[in-house]
Amino acid sequence: MTTIYPTLPNAGAPFPKAEYESRQQKVFAAIEQAKLDALLVTSHVHLEYLTGYSGMGGYFAPFPLIMVPGRAPIFVARLYEIASVRAESCIDEIIPYTHEKDFAKVCADVLRGFGLQAGSVGFELGCWNLAPADVSALEAQLPDMKVADATRLVARVAAVLSDLELQAMRDAMAMTDVAVRTFQQSLREGITEAEVEALVREKVKLAGGAMSQYVFMVFGERLKLPHGTPTDYPLAINQPAVFESGGSKRGYDCGVLRGAVLGRHAEAEFLHNLSAEAIDAAIAVIKPGTIASEVDAAARKVIERSGNSQAFRHRTGYQTGIRWNDRGDISLDPTSTDILQVGMTFHMPVFLFGKSGYIFGTGEHVLVTERGAEILSGTPRTLFFA
Repeated sequence: MTTIYPTLPNAGAPFPKAEYESRQQKVFAAIEQAKLDALLVTSHVHLEYLTGYSGMGGYFAPFPLIMVPGRAPIFVARLYEIASVRAESCIDEIIPYTHEKDFAKVCADVLRGFGLQAGSVGFELGCWNLAPADVSALEAQLPDMKVADATRLVARVAAVLSDLELQAMRDAMAMTDVAVRTFQQSLREGITEAEVEALVREKVKLAGGAMSQYVFMVFGERLKLPHGTPTDYPLAINQPAVFESGGSKRGYDCGVLRGAVLGRHAEAEFLHNLSAEAIDAAIAVIKPGTIASEVDAAARKVIERSGNSQAFRHRTGYQTGIRWNDRGDISLDPTSTDILQVGMTFHMPVFLFGKSGYIFGTGEHVLVTERGAEILSGTPRTLFFA
């Protein structure tokens, strides 16, 4: 019996099939360069990058995209989810499994079919959505298989954006700027974080866009909480406020960090100014060929010179593009050896910790060009006073 997959509303990959095929060919080249026989892509972000499918059904067990140079990619997915995988991805061959315990056997059968039962197979060991038990189960099926850590392989390919991806980022940033202006213009005594978030989402929707799922926006004493999400906490006079989020287009989020004060707040103003100086220093060294750690060092030097080295407790930024929350991506941190290339984009939120516990700062989203860093946001980085 032939299975009929229905045509679903809004189904289909966000980009033309040729775009995904181009990405896949770059990953195939990276697989060969790494001297691997195959790669199992399990990160949801990387699945979306390579196929259009978000991988969200893979909470049950991994939905690996099996990539073998010289062969078309094969999806291994739960039978329950096959219609969604087929409708939302550009992959022609999908092999189903039914129960969680079947995952390893079906994957092993595919690898055996390629003659790779003793091959060197790359796994995204440092990304989300692959548990140690998943790898162990496959090793039990294929005891002669050589497991290689390929955590960074797809990330490094995805770090250099295509023209279509860059346009999605620019479209997303246009909505980010709408969101920032709405955030700033909404601040008044008594308004809550949740109310401002609702206004932001409404304005962005009216402008024809969409917001990232992630919105970090907190007021007053709640600025002492890292990654706080909006609640019914009201803004008071002489309190600071922070907004970090971004517009979203075709799965590409392009965010910024902006701060504001209703009235005056000496500590927040100091942290903002120091953060802005650090951002300026980091942006000044961004160009093709720069080592990622050099960008972090430039920002860190400014903060250390001020005598507030303990205020900076994280990295200067990280690779963006498809989504912006995966592990294993290029990081602007003190130990990173990655080389910046034209077409890379980075979110650079420099949060600083004040002596009283407040977390405040500013940031930019930049594109690496032949001439250096292009700032993508059109909203000023200056501290907004409401």
